[in-house]
Amino acid sequence: MAVNVGILGGAFDPPHVGHVELARAGIERFDLDRLLVRVVERPGHKDVSTAAEIRLFLAELAFAPLDESEVSLDPFPRTVDSLEALALDDPVFLVGADEFADFASWKDPARVLELARLGVATRPGIDPTRLDDVLAALGRPERVSFFEIEPLAVSSSEIRARVAEGRSIDGLVPSAVRAEIERLALYRRVDRPGDGGMLRGDPTEGTTPT
Repeated sequence: MAVNVGILGGAFDPPHVGHVELARAGIERFDLDRLLVRVVERPGHKDVSTAAEIRLFLAELAFAPLDESEVSLDPFPRTVDSLEALALDDPVFLVGADEFADFASWKDPARVLELARLGVATRPGIDPTRLDDVLAALGRPERVSFFEIEPLAVSSSEIRARVAEGRSIDGLVPSAVRAEIERLALYRRVDRPGDGGMLRGDPTEGTTPT
């Protein structure tokens, strides 16, 4: 019997409730038997200040309630290279709508669509014309499916900033992740723009390395 496999990649610095909701909804929408959660060691699209092994540990805690999830490190900065190495049989690659809006800037997007279908999570407030424009420019738009997720106003950069400012992150990350952030004293200092630190040009956290 065929096994339906999904993939969710990201820096997860740290993983938050939005990541978990995307994973849960993706598993349900695509009836996934397995969800490979790939923690990118050296993301090609953003700077990270937390060691990959720590981000892996936090991701293992965050996604533990999802029986279908399998968390591992991804040594490839770009999605297409990771998909080539995995060599799976037509997996579903889960992305957020904001990431899909920038799909044309990914490395070899046409090859990405050859290697995987895209499951794009949408939410209220996303301009549908942006997504329609991206879809219209694709050679294989039938390889893209959209599904709605519960809107959660949270980003990893916001969480890091709140921790650095001594503010609560209750409800923004799974409780086990919050406990480890406190225990390991993570994100206590956030370098400011110009210092080359984690907030320099830090975009709203997505779920997908490009």
